[in-house]
Amino acid sequence: QVQLVESGGGLVEAGGSLRLSCTTSERTFSDYNMGWFRQAPGKEREFVAAISGGSGSRTFYAETVKGRFTIARDNAKNTVYLQMDSLKAGDTAVYYCAAHRSIFLLTRASLFDYWGQGTQVTVSP
Repeated sequence: QVQLVESGGGLVEAGGSLRLSCTTSERTFSDYNMGWFRQAPGKEREFVAAISGGSGSRTFYAETVKGRFTIARDNAKNTVYLQMDSLKAGDTAVYYCAAHRSIFLLTRASLFDYWGQGTQVTVSP
């Protein structure tokens, strides 16, 4: 069982930045593709960004965050990050990190095997 713990959420004004972190004690962290998802009140969980295992050479972003958010990983620290810049009120949600093992970089939430508990991000207009 892979346990994931998110941190870094908070309240920020529109146009500001936050960096989310997701850490695990899983020794084989580098084997996992990692993803970030978010869920706003009354809405379904949606894909935000994903990064491949190993060196993280492959990344993929939702169109709504492309150019503003950056996903990265540090395997030595067993951590994946989501740098969020130029934040908008519409980015307000609970953000979750997730993990899966596959040769494919997936974006569908149901295909991820492990999830963190989430961290709240609130962007004030």
